Amino acid sequence: MREKILTFIENNSRIELKDLAVMLGSSEAAVANEIADMEKEGIICGYHTLIDWDKTSEEKVTALIEVKVTPQRGLGFDKVAERIYNYPEVTSVYLISGGFDFLVMLEGKTMRDVAQFVSDKLSPLDSVLSTATHFILKKYKDHGSIMAHESKDERMLMTL
Repeated sequence: MREKILTFIENNSRIELKDLAVMLGSSEAAVANEIADMEKEGIICGYHTLIDWDKTSEEKVTALIEVKVTPQRGLGFDKVAERIYNYPEVTSVYLISGGFDFLVMLEGKTMRDVAQFVSDKLSPLDSVLSTATHFILKKYKDHGSIMAHESKDERMLMTL
């Protein structure tokens, strides 16, 4: 039942408990207890709202920063990742394969904020060897949700 609950709430975290119970053929209490257990165990880590900030008056810049580091002796990448993910601007940190070690996602109000974070906080860390910053110009799909909707061409067809 756990995998089914996780699949349903991953796609729609706002699903009502009674609807979830019906889909699973279980009682609301059993489903609620299972969800509470998974929250305590850290399987369910949080619930998030996906916002299209381009449709608001709020200015936000999202950046992806590739980071090459020297792992710390005896601690590997974990200690370096911890230092990075504890910055409030950082929204995600991933250990990746390829030419860089980490992919860091962060949000700022301006490109200057992001640049300042990289130059003042990230690059000076002892373990950081190099960075490459990429700015998100447009989101087409984010966390499974389509963000860019096709605009309909409302021009009239004319023949000569």
